[in-house]
Amino acid sequence: MVAHENVTTAFDLPGMRVTRNLGVVRGIVVRSRSIVGTIGAGLQTIVGGNISLFSKLCEQTRGDAFELMLDHANALGANAVIGARYDATEIMNGVTEVLAYGTAVVVEPDGK
Repeated sequence: MVAHENVTTAFDLPGMRVTRNLGVVRGIVVRSRSIVGTIGAGLQTIVGGNISLFSKLCEQTRGDAFELMLDHANALGANAVIGARYDATEIMNGVTEVLAYGTAVVVEPDGK
C-alpha cells in the first residue's frame, strides 16, 4: 500500500533505497462544470478574488486523480511513487482532463 508520505515529486525518498522500478502509473479524471457551478462562479467573478467554487472543483479533481494513481501503484505492488506530477488538458469547452502520474517503485530503508 502506498502511503501519502511515500509519494514525492523528487526522484528519491530520504532514508530509502529504490529496490524495484515498476513503471509509470497514472490516474485520470475527466470533469465538466455543472451549469449551477458555472453560474455561481460567474457571480463570484463580479466581486473578484478567488473563485472558490472552481478552486474546490479543481482540488477535488486533483485529489481523485491522485488516489487513482495510488490505486494503480498498489495494483502493481508498489509502496512508493517518485517523480509525481499533474497535467491538465481542456478536452472541450467546460470539460477538462486531469492526469496524475509518476513512477511506481518498491523502496526499503537504506540502513544508513
